[in-house]
Amino acid sequence: MRATRRLTTLLKLIGAVGLAAAMAGCAKQKPPPPPPPQVSVAQPLKMTLVDWDDYDGQFTAVYSVDIRPRVSGYILNVGFRDGDMVRKGQLLFQIDPRPYQAALVQAKGVEAHDEATLINAGQQLVRGRTLLAAHAISEQAYELLQAAERQAAADLETAKGNVAAQALNVEYTRVVSPIAGRVSDRRISPGNLVNADTTILTNVTSTDPIWFLFTGSEALYVKYQHQGLTGARPSWRHAAIPVEIQLVDDPTYRWRGRVDFVDNQIDPNSGAIRQRAVLENPDDFLTPGMFGHLRLLGSSPYTGLLIPDTAITSDLNQRVVLVLGQNNVLREKSVTLGPVYRGLRVIRSGLAQGDLVVINELNRAKAGLKISPKRGLISPGPDVGVAPGPGYIAPVPTSATPASDLPPPTAR
Repeated sequence: MRATRRLTTLLKLIGAVGLAAAMAGCAKQKPPPPPPPQVSVAQPLKMTLVDWDDYDGQFTAVYSVDIRPRVSGYILNVGFRDGDMVRKGQLLFQIDPRPYQAALVQAKGVEAHDEATLINAGQQLVRGRTLLAAHAISEQAYELLQAAERQAAADLETAKGNVAAQALNVEYTRVVSPIAGRVSDRRISPGNLVNADTTILTNVTSTDPIWFLFTGSEALYVKYQHQGLTGARPSWRHAAIPVEIQLVDDPTYRWRGRVDFVDNQIDPNSGAIRQRAVLENPDDFLTPGMFGHLRLLGSSPYTGLLIPDTAITSDLNQRVVLVLGQNNVLREKSVTLGPVYRGLRVIRSGLAQGDLVVINELNRAKAGLKISPKRGLISPGPDVGVAPGPGYIAPVPTSATPASDLPPPTAR
């Protein structure tokens, strides 16, 4: 019996030793922990910037005139080619002047007749005054002579006015351009009858300078007012705000002008306010009716920190970035976003110049994870000048440029 107990105890001892040996062998075969993931980090790019707000709008002429005749008659000839540039005062249409010239001659004849009548009435009045002094005529007769002289003078004034009116009609047979600009096509051919103040002969539109009309939201207008009061941006009242315009096929904003008008009230239906910019157009490239995308100076120069848009993630309603902390452990920072400059996002607040921000491999990075940092570099992308979609208006600026690109302000 004792031998059996000893054998059992020995077997248990041997089993325990074997199990311990097996566990020791397993411990030796367990793989080592993986190294920290390698993640690219970089300091934010520091630049001096200005903000721009984006609008869509349309070019329109400063002056546009529908040419109508001021007298009726038959067109003799046309003094321009369709689409020509015309000068102010240049002859556009010639209406047959002969009926009006004849009326002018007749009016001058009536004027001469009335002038002679006035001279005769004056002489009669002088004689009457002498006869009245000699009591050769009555007071009544003398008063009739005075009335005749005044009537002759009035008739002469009427005749002179008629002569002036007929002379104007002769002048109006020459239809001239009231402005300098580009003329449209002729709507009436020679030989046709035109009616005074009714028939449209053509249109003349000025091209240089040219206006760009756009509307802005109430939120943007209020922002501009606050910035003007605090000095963070030129005021509407004291300086012409610079603008840059991009056409539909332009890769960049190459047209520059200034705001010269802001309406005096906000439309209660749309909540928008009308604004206007003026641009030089010396080669007449810009044409009234063209559409464009405008960006309006939205701030004074400021120093901004920029990081790639791809480095920013969302945490509920916050925007966060991952930065390198102590012992290479990542931590989150909540940031306030600004506009975009060449693919980089301006960070308004929440980030420091010395922070090392995760810029790549975000799928392998998270807060609290220890990493092996790899230093990278943040640089702007190409200036492609791509505009947002039609109708894009937002209170937050949508783009920024270096302050060195800003043209000098022009006093209004």
